[in-house]
Amino acid sequence: MTAGEQTLAAERGLATTFTGHRSHLIGVAYRLTGSVADAEDAVQEAWLRLTGLTEQGRAEIRDLRGWLTTVVGRICLDRLRSATARRESYVGQWLPEPLVTSGEGDPLDSVVRDDGVRMAALVVLDRLTPEQRVAFVLHDAFDVPFAEIADALGCTVATARQHASRGRRAAADADPPPRVALDEQREVLERFLHALASGDVDAVIGLLHPDVVLVGDGGGKARTAFNVVSGPDKVARLVLGLLRRYGAVEGEPVLVNGDVGLVFAAQGELTARVSAIVVRDGRVAGLYDVSNPDKLGHVPFPSR
Repeated sequence: MTAGEQTLAAERGLATTFTGHRSHLIGVAYRLTGSVADAEDAVQEAWLRLTGLTEQGRAEIRDLRGWLTTVVGRICLDRLRSATARRESYVGQWLPEPLVTSGEGDPLDSVVRDDGVRMAALVVLDRLTPEQRVAFVLHDAFDVPFAEIADALGCTVATARQHASRGRRAAADADPPPRVALDEQREVLERFLHALASGDVDAVIGLLHPDVVLVGDGGGKARTAFNVVSGPDKVARLVLGLLRRYGAVEGEPVLVNGDVGLVFAAQGELTARVSAIVVRDGRVAGLYDVSNPDKLGHVPFPSR
């Protein structure tokens, strides 16, 4: 084998190895940014940084998966800092980009199986500073050593530990509902949709958790709830009011970040959207409605 052939074989081997880590890295980046596009860009940038190393530089990497995870964390930190500035002028509530999967061999299945990418969990992470989010997620979810996290954050190890501790405490205080079995989620969603179809406000209220919230993200480009709506009575009356206004709308059941949800193609005045449903104690505890078209470009909407 010539030197050129050896180099080509090595490059192919590196690409194959990287591909084996790709779903893991997408999961890391998405959990850090809440953005599908940013996650894909971060993983691509990590690949470019890897291929940009000299042969000696690559040889010095003892744990490629860990090295790539840290690199992705550093890239995502920059994106989070930029996103923080953009949110100051964002119209309405901010929600992560939904990850819609079929649950049948979907390539993103390995990502959404992680409890940390549930919509309710990501909403909690969005309340953290970029440094807290990166430190907390990299350490608690992916076992990255604090020395490497400190290097990614550009701070001391003690400060990295402090960022992670504050992130962990904030996540614990928020108490996002744990994921329940999909069969139970589907059963609750079916009963909830049946109650909505009946128009019976009391029946709808009875299926809503006392702490239920409805959060909409239209980004000023599509209609949805502008402020967070809390409590069974307010949420029930809002949803029923929308149904009366727009008439019967059909949503296709899907998995949204690993939990039950619905996707709605554009229907009349109603713009396309993805609604994630959170179930707690046998009732609907959260509805997250994403209608901002900038966050739905990757969603496979049903054709009508």
